[in-house]
Amino acid sequence: MKVLVTGGSGYIGKAVIRELRAGGHTVRALARSDRAAQAVEAVGAEPVRGTLSDLDVLNEAAAGVEAVIHLAQAETGEEDLAAAEAMQDGVGAGTYVHTGGTWVYGDTGGVVGEDAPWNPPALVAWRRPVEDAVLARAERGGRPVVVRPGLLYGGDNRLIDIFFTQPGKKAGAVAYIGDGSQHWALVHVDDLAKLYVAALRAAAGSVYAGVGGVNPTTKEIAEALSHGAGLDGRTVSLTLEEAREQMGPIADAFALDQQLTPARARAELGWEPVHTDPLSVFARG
Repeated sequence: MKVLVTGGSGYIGKAVIRELRAGGHTVRALARSDRAAQAVEAVGAEPVRGTLSDLDVLNEAAAGVEAVIHLAQAETGEEDLAAAEAMQDGVGAGTYVHTGGTWVYGDTGGVVGEDAPWNPPALVAWRRPVEDAVLARAERGGRPVVVRPGLLYGGDNRLIDIFFTQPGKKAGAVAYIGDGSQHWALVHVDDLAKLYVAALRAAAGSVYAGVGGVNPTTKEIAEALSHGAGLDGRTVSLTLEEAREQMGPIADAFALDQQLTPARARAELGWEPVHTDPLSVFARG
């Protein structure tokens, strides 16, 4: 199958391209710079020069493939929706896989699945109208699928590294927010890449939580990160106000208490996360 990937030079994108190539697919990847083009070429994709705002480029590239996986982060909801519409117009009846995120559920109050109510922090509230419009294409002959990843780890581990590990190394202790009893719905980047590829065969209108099914507490995660950073398990609690001062609006997302299950993707796609011990990964550094 010929597949167009946006965000191919990024953390998730390179893992997805590798997984697609391993499955025998031909991959084209949007590249906004020479550096991005080199990065996608290095993992086996043909670069397509352009950005998410180049709607004609997106439409033409999508028209030349059988499926699209949209991973790139847009600057605004308006930009994301415009890009999605251009690519869905281009790919037609081919599969279009759109990226959301589990933060849209807010605090889950226990283990939930994809149909849980939304209660997003302001940071991701823009996702609802975009996903609604994407999924509505199923009623007009399209094949939209939405994947909502949890918080990623493995490989570069960017968000966790930027906001917790690196500041922890400077401060001598890794932070967690509040009493640390809230949970994070984690997923390993390699498992998530396999889910995106599996989603290419999903039914139109499907939505999947991209989570590993292991939801440790933030205090457990901070302790493991501390060991991995050579800090002997030292941690420190931040109030939400302190976290906002240090991290900005994303602190409200990190403060969420979320537990999600991958049961739907397991049942419908046969996807089985194999990385189920994130604390050991964090502790190894």
